[in-house]
Amino acid sequence: QREPALAIFRVCVLKLSLTGAAIMMKLLIVASAASAWSLGVKGTLPKLNNRALQSTQQRQQQVVATAPASATALKATEVTGGAKAEDGLMETLKTGSFFALWYLFNIGYNIYNKKALNVLPMPWTLATLQLFAGIPYVLLLWSTGARKTPKLTQDNLKTLFPVACGHLGTHIGAVISLGAGAVSFTHIVKASEPVVSAALSAVMLGAFYSPITYLTLLPIVGGVALASLKELSFTWLGFGAAMLSNVSSALRGILAKKTMGGGVGENMNETNLYAVMTIMAFAVLLPVSLLVETPKAVGAAINTAVAAGTSKKDLAILSALSGAYYYLYNEVAFLALGRVNPVTHAVGNTIKRVVIIIASVIAFNTPISRLGVIGSSIAITGTLLYSLAKNKYG
Repeated sequence: QREPALAIFRVCVLKLSLTGAAIMMKLLIVASAASAWSLGVKGTLPKLNNRALQSTQQRQQQVVATAPASATALKATEVTGGAKAEDGLMETLKTGSFFALWYLFNIGYNIYNKKALNVLPMPWTLATLQLFAGIPYVLLLWSTGARKTPKLTQDNLKTLFPVACGHLGTHIGAVISLGAGAVSFTHIVKASEPVVSAALSAVMLGAFYSPITYLTLLPIVGGVALASLKELSFTWLGFGAAMLSNVSSALRGILAKKTMGGGVGENMNETNLYAVMTIMAFAVLLPVSLLVETPKAVGAAINTAVAAGTSKKDLAILSALSGAYYYLYNEVAFLALGRVNPVTHAVGNTIKRVVIIIASVIAFNTPISRLGVIGSSIAITGTLLYSLAKNKYG
């Protein structure tokens, strides 16, 4: 029973690397739909959808015309309460779908990114290409009117620049770490991100939680570490780059939360905020990348990869798909970030690492150890304990 189940799971994961352009088109459509879905949703305060609001208004008018004043008030309250309950359920489903898409796109990114780094060990160049990949996509949405074009002043850009630098540090740190070691090692180190996020939230936002709530972060980190223990391969470069990614990601999340709440510029919802940050990060990284990995060095690395049996076409496909998945997973992650607090977002990010590790083990045909299963279970249990402790103790 174990072998057939493992085979079925492996097939499901490997479909990400077998369908190519057709899958990417479908994912782009899903992402566009999710983005359009979110256009009418504020960062933290959900509002009634138009259909529910119109239905509520019509029914209230009907009640007013046919019932006594006291009964009218009662029924109007019931109608409004029902609409709010329905709307609350829809908001919960939206948030859940954003997290599910975030996990799916992240699996695709990690698989294609690792394959690209294995054949072309140029992390700065690949990171730059991945930042660029989403720019034509978002420019197309803006030019066709599918998404409202952001309007920013020079002061707005200055405000967003630190957030963009946090975004850049998160990305380049992760890519360098993945290139320097195993996927599991990178995600073990990055599993400490909830702790970093909680500490920075306390310092920068003044958001403090109960000591019991903070303690429940420990099994999450420990569980992910156990799940990855068999693949552990330590390098100082990989460790330092992953920690840079941790700190940058926590800062990006906190600063983005402040930016979304403050209303910088016009038409700046979560997806447009991420798009603007990506363009700014690309502009900063491009000259640095050309200095660190010169065109001559990149050309030599490509020739080495071709000599080893990887065609230029395959290199281009791997780079393009890793970039497309990268943009999609980050865009959806920002949609999720706009609906939860930074620590909850960081916890979801930690559990996502368990899913990525399992998916990468299957995709690269690596056996899953019993310790990995135990570690994953501990991490998931830790998330449940965190939710319960936060609700009870704050």
